[in-house]
Amino acid sequence: MITTKIFNNTKRAFSLKTDGELNRAIFMFKSIGSPVMVKVGTFLTNVSLNLRLPVEGLIKKTVFNQFCGGVTEEDCLPNIRKIYTKKLHGILDYSVEGKETDEEFDAATQRKINIIKFIADKPEMPFAVFKPTGVGAFDIWAKVTNKETLTAEEEESWNKIKDRVKRLCKTAYDLDVCVLVDAEESWMQDAADDLIEEMMALYNKEKVIIFNTIQCYRWDRLQYIKDLHERGQAKGFKIGAKIVRGAYMEKENARASKMGYPTPICEDKEATDVNFNAVMAYIMNHLEDFELFIGTHNEVSSYLAMQLTQDRDLAKDDGRIWFAQLYGMSDHISFNLAANGYNSAKLIPFGPVRDVVPYLIRRAQENTSVKGQTGRELALLLEEKDRRKGKHKKTIH
Repeated sequence: MITTKIFNNTKRAFSLKTDGELNRAIFMFKSIGSPVMVKVGTFLTNVSLNLRLPVEGLIKKTVFNQFCGGVTEEDCLPNIRKIYTKKLHGILDYSVEGKETDEEFDAATQRKINIIKFIADKPEMPFAVFKPTGVGAFDIWAKVTNKETLTAEEEESWNKIKDRVKRLCKTAYDLDVCVLVDAEESWMQDAADDLIEEMMALYNKEKVIIFNTIQCYRWDRLQYIKDLHERGQAKGFKIGAKIVRGAYMEKENARASKMGYPTPICEDKEATDVNFNAVMAYIMNHLEDFELFIGTHNEVSSYLAMQLTQDRDLAKDDGRIWFAQLYGMSDHISFNLAANGYNSAKLIPFGPVRDVVPYLIRRAQENTSVKGQTGRELALLLEEKDRRKGKHKKTIH
């Protein structure tokens, strides 16, 4: 049985933070713990950027530095190499959103390809990542998902999207770099699932290179993973599964209500937790056909994954099982997992400050909607501050 509560070790979790960085983190989590402050901050940020007011410096010193690794890949390297001294890996995520033209999508695709090349010889960065709507228009993904007839122009756009995805996946395969593909809203996701499955069939024959993301707040995902497993066995490919709870709950429920169809989202947080753990257990029972990337900030699910690893007599550092959390969050999970021998990573967003603001706003909004998450983060940070104060007092006396 997993009896030692490793995630309570704040000394280890925040060992790389200076007192100043610890205080900044406390300020940030106090701020995003307040829905009112998040709403006001979001409004003021958007207005300031639209009016071209000089606020980028302030954003960079606060929320950007908390949740992003830097502006460029090179900016992120010192942070990644620092956490790697604690056996924690980094995953670069160029988090620029909201592009609309073919030229922008081509440029974003090339940027992602360059990142794959950049990390290919760096063991501290074992994964690349891309978002389907980062390489093609949301409306095209949605129309293909809903099996709508495409115009000739839309058909051309869809072919370009498929080409971009294939170029990304082939580059990853050629350079032996694993790539994680994000999941998005349900009404565009089928097209992404189908295309990524095609890429798995092409490139996951001998080992897993391509990972699709399974959003477990969707009640249909356990059956989806079982069906995908059957198809993988029949066609002779392995499955990369990144499992997360999900990021678009309020939007999903609102759209379902407005359009009069059953929501694809589990009825409550408890049902989501049960679904996440069931998907995780199913995959861990079939690791001969899967590799599992556990993207969670949930301690209970993390302990369960550790227990399942032990129950199946698997090595803690079995290469088929990875844990990951977002940069700037849940250091108590990431650093303690790494210190205890598990494969652990931080997803590190980066990009120009102005371009990354939509990502940062979404991150703040998600934190206010996750019950208990921000409070837990803040409590641990304050506990570490108190621990350091106590140590300082002892030193003085």
